Amino acid sequence: MAWNGYVMNCVPLFHPIYNGFSSGDTCCFPFSLGGVKKFLETEIGVHVKSIEIGNSITEDFKSGYLVHPNQQVLYSKYMIRISILSRAFIGCFFLVYMLMIFCNSQIEMVCAELSKDDKLNNGFNAIGFSQGGQFLRGLVQRCSTIRIRNLITLGGQHQGVFGLPNCPSLTSRTCERFRQLLNNAAYTNMMQNFLVQATYWHDPLNETKYKNSSTFLADINNERYINERYAENLRKLNKFVMVKFNQDTIVQPLETQWFGYYIPGQDKETQQLNETDLYIQDLIGLKEMDEDNKIVFLECEGNHLQFTKEWFREKLFVYLM
Repeated sequence: MAWNGYVMNCVPLFHPIYNGFSSGDTCCFPFSLGGVKKFLETEIGVHVKSIEIGNSITEDFKSGYLVHPNQQVLYSKYMIRISILSRAFIGCFFLVYMLMIFCNSQIEMVCAELSKDDKLNNGFNAIGFSQGGQFLRGLVQRCSTIRIRNLITLGGQHQGVFGLPNCPSLTSRTCERFRQLLNNAAYTNMMQNFLVQATYWHDPLNETKYKNSSTFLADINNERYINERYAENLRKLNKFVMVKFNQDTIVQPLETQWFGYYIPGQDKETQQLNETDLYIQDLIGLKEMDEDNKIVFLECEGNHLQFTKEWFREKLFVYLM
């Protein structure tokens, strides 16, 4: 059975494992994150630490769309329920952090929460699904007091997006019109402070506007000014595993899942990671990581986050043990 994007729009962590998630999901739906939790516990023998932020599942769900990352710090006043179970045999620990958004002030709160957990002192692995991938990467880069061993992102948008889900802009005039409308609004203060997805909207036709206006992605990609700590922290990973879904109709362009993107100045031809300025100038340490064989590129046939349990076992378990 394949898990689709609505089921897997979350972010777990292993060795311990850490989990956050993306738009269209929440911490507590039993058919989504609950299914991931059960699968990992059954297959690997890990237990779960869960931290739920928000007054209800509904609030958690809405925050993936409508609560800007800078405002997420407000959730610190809400009840946080924590349950901890240790892992047998090797003393490993599995963490699933129930969180919809990992940006800016929210990342600071998550960093503080994870840093004070003694069971994570020896490090843990992390998996990010969909937008959870770039949010978890932001956590790796910004949080120097935790030790993430392997970071796995499935269908992440590391260079952002420039298109609507299930709406191919290059083949549909209607989709292109909607994209133009969104593009005109995405970098306004209102949208950047209201719509989570706008924080990683990346207009290749106007790179300057993107870099000056993006309140999240341009920062963690060191495209505004260089924060050496971001590269230093990312290079501490043992492995950075990126999974691309070859039939993805949600993420545009597909290459962003492997840190590629449109060639600047147009929106038709794409370039691979090693052709981008971000790589050539080694803005966040990816070039050095690649030379040290720390970057792993994996492909999965199917649409966004559609993969089988068999594929997950074969391709990803090796990075979670």
